[in-house]
Amino acid sequence: MDLQAFFEPIPSEILNDEYGHNAFFHHIHCHGETFPDLQGIQIAIIGIEEYKGTGDESIKNSNNTTSSIRKKLFHLKKGLSNYSLADLGNIKTGENLTETRSLISSIGELMLKTQVLPIFIGGSHDLDIGQFKAYQHMNKLVSLLTVDAKMDMEDSGNPQDLHSQELVLHEPNYMFNYSHLAYQSFLTDPELVTTLEKLYFDHIRLGQLRDNFKETEPLIRNADILSFDICAINSSDAPGALGAQPFGLSAEEACQISWFAGTNEKLSSIGIYGYHADLDDSRMKTASVIATMIWYFIEGFHQRKDSLSFKSSDYTKYTVSLDSKPSILHFYKSKLSGKWWLEIPRNKGEKYNRDTIIPCSYQDYQTAQKGEIPERWVNAQLKLY
Repeated sequence: MDLQAFFEPIPSEILNDEYGHNAFFHHIHCHGETFPDLQGIQIAIIGIEEYKGTGDESIKNSNNTTSSIRKKLFHLKKGLSNYSLADLGNIKTGENLTETRSLISSIGELMLKTQVLPIFIGGSHDLDIGQFKAYQHMNKLVSLLTVDAKMDMEDSGNPQDLHSQELVLHEPNYMFNYSHLAYQSFLTDPELVTTLEKLYFDHIRLGQLRDNFKETEPLIRNADILSFDICAINSSDAPGALGAQPFGLSAEEACQISWFAGTNEKLSSIGIYGYHADLDDSRMKTASVIATMIWYFIEGFHQRKDSLSFKSSDYTKYTVSLDSKPSILHFYKSKLSGKWWLEIPRNKGEKYNRDTIIPCSYQDYQTAQKGEIPERWVNAQLKLY
């Protein structure tokens, strides 16, 4: 596959800009006159300028959106980690939406096979269908985490309002779990919430997330794929979001989610969608927020410590006895990161014939010590049948 044939190079005015000492730009291999060699690359930034999914003809495809993000990102200072990054430029937009999604899928699949983590930036949120389909030939079940103010499961005639439903109903079905963070109740049909509960999918509305932000970390740590619509960030911090909302996550909270996602050893792709530069303010505030999210994700990625080999000496195993069934729960704590996991044993009639160890929190361990079964354990059991 000639990867370069599917990409437009980064505009020369960005590459030829003046960048300060130790700027991010000096530590990334960019697609300019030559295409980056992916040998040894761990993360690749991939721009998308496709907005047909909005159904709004006034929202035009252009290079302004991804260029705005890159301008902000490249001027940030490099963090403490040793970077192995590439910016491949923008995917060439297809003749129609289906073709663009197919390109995203094919490129994403190649990234996964070569163990390069793609960061997709730009475009409407429905493009996460291409991101998800990159996994269809990987012969494994995957978990998807969506961060969005809305659930995007209602048919309004626009693809971006129905894409999450398409992902959940996709055949063949290789989705193990779907989780939704930061949805807002006044934008969400209660029947959709009920449907997610019947499917034992996780959902945390904005208010719940704020009440106990750290408890969302295990949910983020369980994802293979992160799809982030920036309309989940309040419009005062992200005015350039398609469908911007006055309420939502703060920019700091969005960066915290990005950090958690970066430290997740399982997570192998991320998409940040829903931004258009023409909607941004004069200082390109939204582009700055997205650039900072990417920065935190990359820094988190380089803080990955856990092997997820729970029989190794890197983990301490804790056993909690209960008076009810199950009579015993097994927890694991990493000596390197301090993170916790919970073992879900195999049962007869189980859909997937394997033991499962899922991310959890110290609070779950404390709940078990009180003689109560953590809700996370119950939900995981229900999913496995």
